[in-house]
Amino acid sequence: MNRERSRHGIRCGVESTGGSIFNINALRSGELEFGIAQSDWQHHAFNGASRFEEGGAFEDLRAVFSLHPEPFTVVARADAGVTEFEYLRGKRVNVGNPGSGQRATMDVVLEAMGWTTADFSVTAEPPPAEQALALCDNNVDAIVYTVGHPSGAIQEATTACDTVLVNVTGEAIDALVDANSFYRVATIPGGMCRGNAEDVTTFGVGATFVTFAAVPDDVVYEVVKAIFENLDQFRGLHPALAYLDPAEMVADGNSAPLHPGAERFFREAGLLD
Repeated sequence: MNRERSRHGIRCGVESTGGSIFNINALRSGELEFGIAQSDWQHHAFNGASRFEEGGAFEDLRAVFSLHPEPFTVVARADAGVTEFEYLRGKRVNVGNPGSGQRATMDVVLEAMGWTTADFSVTAEPPPAEQALALCDNNVDAIVYTVGHPSGAIQEATTACDTVLVNVTGEAIDALVDANSFYRVATIPGGMCRGNAEDVTTFGVGATFVTFAAVPDDVVYEVVKAIFENLDQFRGLHPALAYLDPAEMVADGNSAPLHPGAERFFREAGLLD
């Protein structure tokens, strides 16, 4: 964007924030024009649900495009014989510490499967920093994260001991994704983690780029144009962006309406009918 400033007259500045909920609230107050938010929080904000119930629906929230997936990731000890989520029944499983994102997502998965934590022989709740140690010390058979890849936490677990990434698939997961626009199918590429040469399929939320209705159409159009016309360079900015697909960026994880400026570019580029 800033390289083309002489043409469009727009200057972009970047600031670090507290994350999805902060960003959405900052958009609502007009403090920011754009922000990154997880797809589930985009959904909850637009609909006035969960943490946004008290403040009411943010009906002016607008989607711009989605970014990388943040998959629900299950790492199991190689000697546990677990390659599919359904094989976790009867195993010792870290279900995530109370109040964490991974615990909330694990609860969603269990409900979708018709399971409860009683289906595991042992449930553990170590904080994220201790999960890899618990796995490699053989205190649990599997741990869970909801995280973008590559992830230092996953690299630690797969490097410190022999592990496998577990597929989270099947009819129950398909139905969960189909019923919730903020979920998406996700692939963890083979070779990203030691001992995991093959792609692993799961689901998760996505990182999304959002704005609000009052931001001028031309501004949003130029931002989207700058990203999509330089997508190869954009993919090289961080490993988590390397597998971005333009069609998925338009369609996946965007539960708020597209901003007209973004829609205009996508139609011109043939990404929307």
